[in-house]
Amino acid sequence: MSTEPLCLTCGTQYAAPRADCPICEDERQYVPPGGQQWTDLATLRSNGELKPRVEEQGPGLIGVGSDPKFAIGQRALLVRAASGNFLWDCAAYLDDELIGKITELGGITGIAISHPHYYTTMVEWAHAFDVPVYLHENDQQWIGRPDPSIQLWTGTTLDVSPDLQLINLGVHFAGGTVMHWPDGEDGRGALLSGDIVQVVPDRTHVGFMYSYPNFIPERPSVVRHAAELLEPYAFEAIYGAWWNAIVRTDGHNVVQRSAKRYLTYVS
Repeated sequence: MSTEPLCLTCGTQYAAPRADCPICEDERQYVPPGGQQWTDLATLRSNGELKPRVEEQGPGLIGVGSDPKFAIGQRALLVRAASGNFLWDCAAYLDDELIGKITELGGITGIAISHPHYYTTMVEWAHAFDVPVYLHENDQQWIGRPDPSIQLWTGTTLDVSPDLQLINLGVHFAGGTVMHWPDGEDGRGALLSGDIVQVVPDRTHVGFMYSYPNFIPERPSVVRHAAELLEPYAFEAIYGAWWNAIVRTDGHNVVQRSAKRYLTYVS
């Protein structure tokens, strides 16, 4: 059973014991007032407090996470693309039951992660399903557990399959990435955004932040560039990082309208 140290606050797994968690010490995250705390997957699995959560989130999209939530609490998305199942983002908790559920759904052909806050136990996932993990090279410094399964990519876009494309927007982190699925929403397109493009309670808009917990706004030039990069893409829905954080309609216009509003307020 895996005993590599796991940060209790952000869920990042490291290759060896250490006193600090660089991701939590960065200004985009935080170390709790009580200080740095650690656990590991073996402990989480044995204490029985977490259970796998697998639920449909939209057409061809299955949410994957735990109940109750662990660490930051994001859920991943199993994309049931024509080219094969693909995992977008990563949930920190993984056990044999969850591996079995995903295997029953057809397994996965690869993993791509939006930014370092969700790297978590990516190596465990890669080993469990014998697949690569695609990370943008601009965020290489945040990898806590190096492994041959990690495939660094460069530039603005990467086709990870014939029907799935990664787009590096640079929001939140320099390697901040979203995934475009043209066949999503029954052919109207879906944007899988993590919190690079954050789905907010008002589903008519999205948010752009450098730090969410510490309320640091993203730089205007970065938001402007992100909107320009997304302008050519068609997508009806936007799937954020949390359970049911979904913009169901008019996704393309929601992004463009939100960027324009953001730039108006910060200028």
